[in-house]
Amino acid sequence: MKFKAFLTQDGVHLLDKRFLPALDKVGRICHVYLTPDHAMFLHNFLGGAAGGGGVECVAQFDKDLLFRDYRIASANADRIAFAVDVPLLHRALRSALTIHAQSLAGPSAAAAVDIQIKLVKKLPAGSRSSAPFLTFETKGARSAVVQDVPISKPLSRADVAELQASLDAAQDLPQTLVQVPDLSQLQSLVDRLKNVGDLLTVSITQYGDLHLQVSTTLITVGSEFRKLRVLGAHAEPPVGDQNLSARTRTEMAIQRASEHEALSEEFAVSFGQARLCLLWYCSTWCLLNSDIPVLHSWDAPH
Repeated sequence: MKFKAFLTQDGVHLLDKRFLPALDKVGRICHVYLTPDHAMFLHNFLGGAAGGGGVECVAQFDKDLLFRDYRIASANADRIAFAVDVPLLHRALRSALTIHAQSLAGPSAAAAVDIQIKLVKKLPAGSRSSAPFLTFETKGARSAVVQDVPISKPLSRADVAELQASLDAAQDLPQTLVQVPDLSQLQSLVDRLKNVGDLLTVSITQYGDLHLQVSTTLITVGSEFRKLRVLGAHAEPPVGDQNLSARTRTEMAIQRASEHEALSEEFAVSFGQARLCLLWYCSTWCLLNSDIPVLHSWDAPH
C-alpha cells in the first residue's frame, strides 16, 4: 500500500482556507478516502449518521486539483482510506506554509516550496510496533521540516466497500430540490432561534415553502419562506392556503403528505447541526430528504 504526492498551490489554499476549517466544525475525526481519480474527506459514513453520530458530509476533489505527481497503489483497486484528526492535519499544513513564507521572504526566494505528503510506517518513541502516519515533508530555502500526522490503520477491503457504498447512496440527489434564501440571512435567523430552544423543526414542501420553527412548553416561534424555486418533482399549492397562518399551512401540508404522496418533508435537527449546514455548504440548495440532511461539496472548479 503506497501513496505519495505533492500538494498544488490551489490545493494548499483550498484546504487551509476553506475546507479543513469547515471539516473541523463538523467533527474532529474524518476519513480520508483516496482513489486513482479523487481525494475525499468524509464524515460519519461508517455507521455514523445512521446511528445518531451526526451530520454526514463529503468533500470530493479531483486529484489534479489537490496534487501533482500523484502516486497511489494498493491491493484494493488502488483505493486507500484511513481516519485522521482534522486539527492535527490542519496544523501540519499551516506549519508547512510557514516554511513556505520564510522561504519567500529570504534573499534566495523560490517561486514555490514543495510540500510532499506520503503514507509511511514508523516506530513511535517508546513503542515496540510500527504505526501508520501521513508525513508532510517541506523544504524551504534554508530549512526543511518533516511532520508525522498519526492516522488510523488503513481500512480493510470490507470497510472500504462499505464506505464506497455509503458514498454512492449519499450522492443520489432526491427528487425535489428547493432553493433556499440568502445563506447569510438564513444563518442569522438560525442564530436567533437557538436562543429560544435546542431543537429546530424544518418543514419543506414541494410547492416551495420552507418553515423553520422552535417550540417549547411556553412559546412557539419560527419563520416562513414562501414560493421558493423548486427543481424536480413539484406540486401546485392548495387553493386558499394564502389566507391561513404559516403554522396552519405547515400542519396541513404535513397532514396531506401523510394521506397522499409526499408533498412535504419535516425533520428536526439540533442547532449545532443546522448551523453546520449553513457554514459548510457554499451553495444555496436545500435537499428535500428525510432524517438528518446530507451535505455535499462536489469537485471545486479550477
